[in-house]
Amino acid sequence: MTPPPTLQELIDTVRRDAGTDDPVGQLAVASATASDLEQITDALLGHFVDRCRRAGRSWSEISAALGVTKQAVHKRFAGPLAERLVAATGQGQTFERFTLRARNVLGAANAAARARGHREVGTGHLLLGLYSEPEGLAAKALSDMQVSRGQVEAALEAAWIPAAGHRDEPGQPAGPAEGRIPMSPGGRTALLDAVTVALEFGHNYIGTEHILLGLYRNPDDLAASVLAESGADRSQAEVRIAEMLRGYAKP
Repeated sequence: MTPPPTLQELIDTVRRDAGTDDPVGQLAVASATASDLEQITDALLGHFVDRCRRAGRSWSEISAALGVTKQAVHKRFAGPLAERLVAATGQGQTFERFTLRARNVLGAANAAARARGHREVGTGHLLLGLYSEPEGLAAKALSDMQVSRGQVEAALEAAWIPAAGHRDEPGQPAGPAEGRIPMSPGGRTALLDAVTVALEFGHNYIGTEHILLGLYRNPDDLAASVLAESGADRSQAEVRIAEMLRGYAKP
């Protein structure tokens, strides 16, 4: 293996880059150099973690190779990987990882926001969109938890109308009647969380079940509040989805 720079080589580099014998000046350069090295190290590991994930290697294998716990790997890499995937949405790369049902859910969420004249697609619209795919795991989990579309829609309308008279999440003015509507910050975060959930499951796709569990991750958002008020808590949803996934895994 090619050896990394030695400590003395780094010290010499800092002294040369500082261009001064002043210890404080050299410390400032050393701090900037250490920060650059840390970013490069994170990027290096992230590159090869992403390669492992694309090759279908499990988080357990990755954590063993890194010598840390699986939870530590999730915390350090799952979020950043998800951010890169969601950031690629504009190039059409992210939605390639969404199942057809999940993409239909996003389309239904957009239609729900547009029908109400909302400016952005928020978590409430995503929750409504899950009902557009009754055979999806998310809709089945909601049905098992006895959370009906009518119940959810009534709760959402009650939250939207007093807040701003047919707005997205509270504070969103009316938007276009046609065309695709952008995601609200909360909606974008929910999609980011859905990707993270999928990575944590070790899945190389994002399904309706991941979107549902992603909606729970910010309890202050509208969808999470509606689900909680409906008696469908996060742990209950996780158990039901895990059971269904185990069922699909059986030969």
